[in-house]
Amino acid sequence: YALFGRVSARLDDAANWLPARLGGLVTLAAAGILGRSVRGGWRAWRQDANHHPSPNAGIGEAIYAGALGLRLGGASRYGGEVEERGVLHAVGRSPAAGDVRRALWLLAATATLGAALAALGRWWL
Repeated sequence: YALFGRVSARLDDAANWLPARLGGLVTLAAAGILGRSVRGGWRAWRQDANHHPSPNAGIGEAIYAGALGLRLGGASRYGGEVEERGVLHAVGRSPAAGDVRRALWLLAATATLGAALAALGRWWL
């Protein structure tokens, strides 16, 4: 089972390599539209995304951390066991309850922009 899971995970990483990076660019654009820190998001992507165990998920998480000025990552508890993950955007502050709304706005803007770009691409092709 471990071998099967490992192979599946690597295939997933390969299949989502380009979409994760395109999604990162869309997220940065959405951050700019909302007046969030594009520079912080870009810097966190370049410096911190590789600290995440997933080569693709780290991109989005790092961009959110940098764009929102938050420090994310570190120790996480999964099924009673602690897993130490890298810190994303270490110069940011710890998240607070109000940051959930800011993150949801960024998510909505990213999804809307991504859908608009996909529709435009479909129309153009």
